[in-house]
Order: sequence, then C-alpha cells, then structure tokens
Amino acid sequence: MSNATGLNCVECGRAHRIGEVEYICASCGGNLDVLYDYDRVRAALTKSQLADDRNFTIWRYRPLLPVEPESVVPPLSVGWTPIYDCKNLAERYGVKQLLIKDDGRNPTASFKDRPSALAVVMAQEAGASVITTASSGNAGSALAGMCASVGMRSVIFVPAYAPPAKIAQLQVYQAAVVVVEGSYDEAYDLCIEASKRFGWYQRSTGYNPYTREGKKTAALEMAEQLDWEVPNKVLVGVGDGNIISGLWKGFNDLLRIGFIDRLPQMIGVQSEGASAIVDAANGDGVVREGPADTIADAINVGKPRDATMAVRAIRESGGHGVKVSDDEIIAAIPALARETGIFAEPGAAATYAAFVNLCESGALKSDQRVLLMITGNGLKDVDSARKSVQAPLRVALDVQMEQLLRRLELGEV
Repeated sequence: MSNATGLNCVECGRAHRIGEVEYICASCGGNLDVLYDYDRVRAALTKSQLADDRNFTIWRYRPLLPVEPESVVPPLSVGWTPIYDCKNLAERYGVKQLLIKDDGRNPTASFKDRPSALAVVMAQEAGASVITTASSGNAGSALAGMCASVGMRSVIFVPAYAPPAKIAQLQVYQAAVVVVEGSYDEAYDLCIEASKRFGWYQRSTGYNPYTREGKKTAALEMAEQLDWEVPNKVLVGVGDGNIISGLWKGFNDLLRIGFIDRLPQMIGVQSEGASAIVDAANGDGVVREGPADTIADAINVGKPRDATMAVRAIRESGGHGVKVSDDEIIAAIPALARETGIFAEPGAAATYAAFVNLCESGALKSDQRVLLMITGNGLKDVDSARKSVQAPLRVALDVQMEQLLRRLELGEV
C-alpha cells in the first residue's frame, strides 16, 4: 500500500482521509497537502537502497510518493536531470559554489514532466479515460506527452499568448487543444468548469494536490546528487507557486526521515510584471491578485493557485523573493547559454538574472552554495530567445569571398 495517509487543508487545517475528497478541501475549498507515515517511509527507503537502485527516474522515490508499489507508471524516463557545477561563474560572482539543475533535459523539455507523470498514474488509478489541465504551455505539453506514452486522451486549455512552439508540441502529441482568448487565469477557470461538467480527471496546478508530490522529486534528486549536502540557497522561478512549495516539501520530507540535517533557503523569482507571491513573501504575507504581464509565459500568473504554500515555503525557509525585469530576463537567456551551454526559456532564465542581481547587491556571501533551478528548455520559446540576439549574417550566393571575409573580420556577425 501507499505510504500516504491522508490530506490536510493548507487553509483551514481540516484533515481528510485518502479517497474522501478528490481535489480540494470539502470545508473551505482550499488546497490540500498529502500526509505520509514517515515511519513506514524510513523502513522502505534507505540511502543504501538508493545507492543500489539503477532506476534513475522519479520512481526511485516511490515510498515518498502517493502511489501503490504495483502502480504502472508511464514509460518515459522522467527525472534525474543533471546538476552542473559552474566554477567559473562562482569565482566571478564571489560565491563558494554555483550549481545549476537543468530540468529542460526531461522528455518534453520541462520540469512539468514530473507532476504530469504522477498525475497520469493517479488518473489511471481513478479509472479516468480523459485528463485535462490549464497551462501556459509546459504543463500541457508534459501532460500530453505522458498521455501519449500510455494511450490516454488529454484536453489542454492554453491562453492565446502561449508560445507557438508549445502549442505545436501539444498538437504533435495529439492532445485536444483549446486556445483561450484571454489570460492563463481565465483558461484555468474554464478548464476547471469543463472537467466538472464532463467528468475529466483534473491535473491543474493548485487544484490537484498530487502535483506538488511530483514536483518535490526534484528536491529529492538534488540532495541525493549532492551526496545529501543541500545548497544554502535554491533559486526558482515562481508562477502559481507549486514548484517552490513542492521543492520545500521535498527537502522537509528528507529532513523528517533523517537523510539531510538542514534545510536550504528558498528564493522565489518573479517578473516585475507578475509578482503577487514575491510581494506577499517580502511584505505582509497576504497574496493579492494583480496584473500579469511578462514575456516569461511560464511565470505569467496574476492569480497564483498555490500561493499559500509558496509564501509559506519562502518564509519558513528564511528565504525571500526577488523581482527581475523583462529586459533582465531576456538578457539572461544568452548570458546563461554562453557561460554554461544551457539554453533556458524566459521563466527559467529569470533565476540567472536574479542570481546576478543578488551577487551585485552583495546579498550572496562567499561561503554560500547556490543552486539555480532551470525549469524549461529555450526551444520552448524561440521567439523570445531571438529578441536577445542580433540577426545572423545573410550572404548572397554571388558575394565575393573577400567581401565576406572582410565583414567577418569587422565583426558584422
């Protein structure tokens, strides 16, 4: 049996039994958090067992996931993405160590493969034939890819401003795509209503409590890949808030079972144009819905759906929020790529922009180990990447070789 024992409302505190509710609190409609029997987890998951486990996917952590031991999981290899030690950048910016975890290496090129893989398992166990989600692109393409791998139907609601590459990815996986002429928040609300009417399994962030469980696997990996020595600070882009709350839960799970002896500070990064969670974390703790207008579609959220847990993660960890401008985000895309070889989409490159800002302001110290979470590959949004670089040199077929060499010499490329 699963080691999950119940669900607890993060708003009113009401406890629910597994199976008593499907998604949200029966009393207040708040988000739910999955509870575990940590004694059973300790018996089933040990460091020595992990050291011998050659299944380098999120499923190596089954005892800390709400799935049955015999559950059939999607065949795509999700998780165990690389962590790079960027020594030159650490030396340049004056920190002890700069680590970058690149989740753009997942099957559909984003962090969202983690919760989507788990959601597909939960949907199948619930007997669902159709699964749906609202997405600015990554969650949808991740879900569509996981569904394609198991022959399940998916219906994805996306705002019209979603990058064309992400919409194309949905269509390639043969998802039913609903492009909403409105914001992500409006697409989200429409998706919820459709799932209620048609009985589709709902994967959307902040509504389905199991998405946080999938996302926490990145924290479990970080700790294991770093020999159980977690960084001092973890920087992550924040939209709905579910990734940062998931990472924080993963680190706390490891502390509860004795795998690590301290917790990192969580640094939430948002655009100046969509900063509800950062403003709350750095202010009075109250999340106020606001405008959402940023080039970084993955974090372009005005009504964050996992705000309570996101703010709690930042504050409980002793962390804080950082805001960066769209210009800084765009500039960070080629800067990160040229320094590390990692091509990140805008919402992911925002963490590098924030890192540079923190270093230049003196907020990061020379004895600190810092990790940046890269949540999506740059090919997800090529149009934004093009804004960060100059146009390539075009050459007519009849151009004289000497003229071409001269232009190259003058740096016209």
